[in-house]
Amino acid sequence: MTSTSTPPSTPHSFQVDLRGLVDLLSHHLYSSPRVYVRELLQNAVDAITARHALDPAAEVRIRLSASAGRVTIEDSGIGLTAAEAHSLLATIGRSSKRGGDGTDLDEPSLEATRQEFLGQFGIGLLACFVVARQIRVVTRSARDPQAAPVEWLATDDGSYTVRELPHEARPEPGTTVVLEARPGATEWAAPAKVEELARDYGSLLPYDITFDDGEGGEPRPVTDRPAVWDRAFPTPAARRVALAGHCAQLFGFTPLDSIDLDLPVAGVRGVAYVLPEPTSPAHRAGHRVHLKGMLLTDRADNLLPDWAFFVRAVLDTDTLRPTASRENLYDDETLAAVRDALGARVRGWLAELAASDPERLAAFLQVHHLGVKSMARHDSELLGLMLPWLPFETSDGSMSLQEFAAAHTDIHFTRTVEEFRQIAPIAAAHGLGVINAGYTYDADLLALLPAVRPELKVTELDAGAVTERLDPVPTATELALAPFLATARTRLEAQGCDVVLRAFQPVSVPALYLDDRQARQERDRTAALESADSLWSGILGSLRGSAPRARLVLNHNNPLIRRIAALPDEALTGTAVESLYGQALLMSQRPLRPADSTLLNRAFLGLLEWATHSTDARDAQEDQK
Repeated sequence: MTSTSTPPSTPHSFQVDLRGLVDLLSHHLYSSPRVYVRELLQNAVDAITARHALDPAAEVRIRLSASAGRVTIEDSGIGLTAAEAHSLLATIGRSSKRGGDGTDLDEPSLEATRQEFLGQFGIGLLACFVVARQIRVVTRSARDPQAAPVEWLATDDGSYTVRELPHEARPEPGTTVVLEARPGATEWAAPAKVEELARDYGSLLPYDITFDDGEGGEPRPVTDRPAVWDRAFPTPAARRVALAGHCAQLFGFTPLDSIDLDLPVAGVRGVAYVLPEPTSPAHRAGHRVHLKGMLLTDRADNLLPDWAFFVRAVLDTDTLRPTASRENLYDDETLAAVRDALGARVRGWLAELAASDPERLAAFLQVHHLGVKSMARHDSELLGLMLPWLPFETSDGSMSLQEFAAAHTDIHFTRTVEEFRQIAPIAAAHGLGVINAGYTYDADLLALLPAVRPELKVTELDAGAVTERLDPVPTATELALAPFLATARTRLEAQGCDVVLRAFQPVSVPALYLDDRQARQERDRTAALESADSLWSGILGSLRGSAPRARLVLNHNNPLIRRIAALPDEALTGTAVESLYGQALLMSQRPLRPADSTLLNRAFLGLLEWATHSTDARDAQEDQK
């Protein structure tokens, strides 16, 4: 039996179409052509870093210039030989900074320095074709002093040439890159634009970088180190002023406060600025992140926890991973740990304000209380930290829950603003603690309050609780007014409303309309019962329970109530009670049912008729005289 062997396969190399690559970079990988300046700065900084690993005493020089559609950057870095130019400048995914197989970083010191490099993906100069029609590189290697300078010249059609130059073409090691802007991209090569982008990307880079606009003046510095948060200031007040100025320049607002974000173990340093105006918790803030000094993104929305929506952060890191485009952070376990740690810094700032500077905390909550309330519903730590300090509208005035709970262990709340405004003066006069939970998020937070303060009892305000706090009238008085109360209850029976007599403050309030959720449900059930067919009438009738009805509480301290109670005319008494009901209902600002509107109209016309009838009777008596 013979065996047939399979012939060995021939390996082939991938081919890359440069025009297709540029289209991919400009339309899908990079958000804007502006990143080409970052690529130029990155290559120059990495070249200097590699040169210093080889020769720590080597000169540091990075000079950027722009004029007439041409952008030039010159560095005194490690440089390249002809073979390296072939291998590295025109090959996707290979970098002289990688170490390991296929690199030129053989010295242990260079391998140890690898972590200091900015570049990670080997796209390199080819990314500059998003704006360039031609790229010319003149470079000389510092590793091989005998090697001749090399020119690498590439065009956007995908072709390039490499040739050696005479030694005098570049006497010293380093690299000069010249970009010629392609038609339609000259705006990106304008001197003002190049300088702006260089400052934006490179202000925190570790080496001095200068810019020359070609107009004969002195080159201007691009870098501005150390970062403002790392600088020494004579006083804390001077530092706050400097940080506020930095925030205004960077983000366009003057912050309420600043929070240091210092995580040495994670290689993170920076500052968070507190927004001076309210913002929605749903808004994803864009934070500025520098990676080893190079701006990575100004739109990092995954850097801080969602609840920290009220700050804008800027920081520098050397541990977080960038995405392939180096325009955002890769959301991995390291970023999750850093995010939690940064959140702890912000929480620590809030806790410090709560403990030592309540005035600054009050100023912060005055601006951001609504957003903090929104997030505290879902963040137990933020809830426990901030809930005692959040402002609420209460029957004792606007105050924090901590202040209010000091006076009331039994806390009641209303679900509507209108109900609160009706009951607040009466509750205050009789020592009943009521909070207005009619605003967004307040009812949810009050429901969570016992989890933070177990000794507190929080319940929705009901008619019974209010009535119990009001002073009862003497038994003899109530018995004497029994006919009046019977007439009043008969008149309001159809409205599903009971009538009680109490004495309360303020005296100016003749009647108070009270109901609660159960009373409203019972009223809705009754209304549905009246309009239902026989089948549903039976079902709804079987649901009748002992739920309390709405109550009209008449104030015996009010002179008007006493005069109405003494009226001898039962019909007039009933009309007056209906008028009191309508007035109390309007004061509560509840929506009127059709039956309520009918009652109000009937009572109004009845009073007019009584008034005109009385006038006619008096006129007749005068005529008889």
